[in-house]
Amino acid sequence: MISLKNNIYRSHMCGTLTSKHIGAEVRVAGWVNNIRKMGSLTFLTLRDQTGIVQVFIEDDKLVQNLTRESTVTIKGLVRSRGEKNINTEMKTGEIEIVASSLEILGACEEVLPFEILKAREQNENTRLKYRYLDLRNEKNMLNICLRAELLKFIRQQMNDLEFMEIQTPILTSSSPEGARDYLVPSRINAGMFYALPQSPQIFKQLLMISGFTRYFQIAPCFRDEDARADRSPTEFYQLDFEGSFLSQDDILEVLQTVLYNTLTHFTKLQVDKPPFVRIKFKDAMEMYGSDKPDLRNPLKLIDLTNEFTKHTFSVFTNKYIFALKAKANEMGRRFFDALTNFVRLQGAGGLVYLKYDGENVNGPASKYFSSDDINALKLKTNMEAGDTIFIISDESKDKALKYAGYLRNELGEKLDLIDKTCFKPCFIVDFPFYEKDDDGNVAFSHNPFSMPQGGMSALKDKNPFEIVAYQYDLVLNGVELASGAVRNHSREIMVEAFRLAGYPREVVENKFPALFNAFKYGAPPHAGAAIGFDRLLMFLCDETSIKEVVAFPMNKSAQDPLMGAPSVVTDKQLSDVHIKVDIK
Repeated sequence: MISLKNNIYRSHMCGTLTSKHIGAEVRVAGWVNNIRKMGSLTFLTLRDQTGIVQVFIEDDKLVQNLTRESTVTIKGLVRSRGEKNINTEMKTGEIEIVASSLEILGACEEVLPFEILKAREQNENTRLKYRYLDLRNEKNMLNICLRAELLKFIRQQMNDLEFMEIQTPILTSSSPEGARDYLVPSRINAGMFYALPQSPQIFKQLLMISGFTRYFQIAPCFRDEDARADRSPTEFYQLDFEGSFLSQDDILEVLQTVLYNTLTHFTKLQVDKPPFVRIKFKDAMEMYGSDKPDLRNPLKLIDLTNEFTKHTFSVFTNKYIFALKAKANEMGRRFFDALTNFVRLQGAGGLVYLKYDGENVNGPASKYFSSDDINALKLKTNMEAGDTIFIISDESKDKALKYAGYLRNELGEKLDLIDKTCFKPCFIVDFPFYEKDDDGNVAFSHNPFSMPQGGMSALKDKNPFEIVAYQYDLVLNGVELASGAVRNHSREIMVEAFRLAGYPREVVENKFPALFNAFKYGAPPHAGAAIGFDRLLMFLCDETSIKEVVAFPMNKSAQDPLMGAPSVVTDKQLSDVHIKVDIK
């Protein structure tokens, strides 16, 4: 930290004082955390970014009109508190400052919108309206301080891996990348709009074509999406990187190096060592019912389709059937009813469960299972005494897997099966290039700029829904933390890939003119990925909401109560950018 010897407000930071400073005269500055009067004597605690220190004041005149959360500068002598008065809960608990002077630099009103210590108990809009007070809360401040440390650490990691930091534009053109764009009208070009980038995808590919070997940036991304606990409704940041002449294996090596080093540096939890487990998308769905499995959960799906799809029990007839096995026999009826309601809320028709005590199988549906059925169930599931078999079925295999995946996650939480003492990363690879949209048409399932495995031959000769791409995700404890791909660098493959998804050549030329034209001039093979910076920080801060790791977040309605955004603008401002507002 920079020297403070010439600072007229402080010579030391509050949290940096120790017993080594006993006998020294110091000046500190910060916010009055608490005031405690004992007759004519006053004890107060002073807080700044580094911590809290106790101040002893004998002269009552020094604290006249002093209120909590006022900003002050205090000069005094550091002394020991003595063994009996040490506060072990404070970093500076061995010492205190005997004040000789106190100057109020910024007075605070006596009534605060909320207590700083209880900031996290307030409703979202109150916290965000007074975010500058909310951030004074110790946990909130530590989160933002850790954000700065993580930024510095990741930049050093990428520099060590010989990636060059390059900034890409914020104002760009609108492109069909999945989410809605945020549009910015142009004053100079009437009737035309910029878009805020959903990601630097095209720019980083153009950098590779430009001849840069390895690029990275901590990139802002803007997507008009509904808020979730782990997703901001407006902007978020990602560690974005790309390399020319790199393969999928090269990129996965970078991802696991950065993540492993980050987790082991910032946390004390056990982290699986590289190489991280690789799971094909198809296998992940059939084992876990999810392409972002939490490997801390030991449960795996069991496919019972062949055993029971021809069963006379109507719940199973001509359906895909998947099961989970867990020790749940001791759970009461309320537990099973809650699980049934849970899967129904996800869209499933219901839940079948069977309890096995070592001899008999019990449960509301047990009467539909013959002895042969039970034997088949034992053989397929290795059922033992104390096991409960949970069964999900649906006419659609994808839906049956999805519902079983939801059930797996719920059982993991409700039965306390998830090991909270560790990080278990994994790679999901070999994603399908296409999927069916709501109307049954061909649509991109992941990243349209990816290279299909097999190249042009796959696009020409295979069923689109059987084509696999060089696409990969990095999953951490059930959360998609990073996503990437080996990029397509062929113009003709790009045209054919988009054609299959319903975009004719002229649309590709008009929507992606820079990339389309650049591919004519010697585009190198290249690959890359992006790590969700805010999501990674959530793990390090042990938070469940993304707004807790962002200095000035939006609320769930994509509004900023502090700055009053979004807001109405004047007719003159609208006229300047050639817009008329017509609110229905």
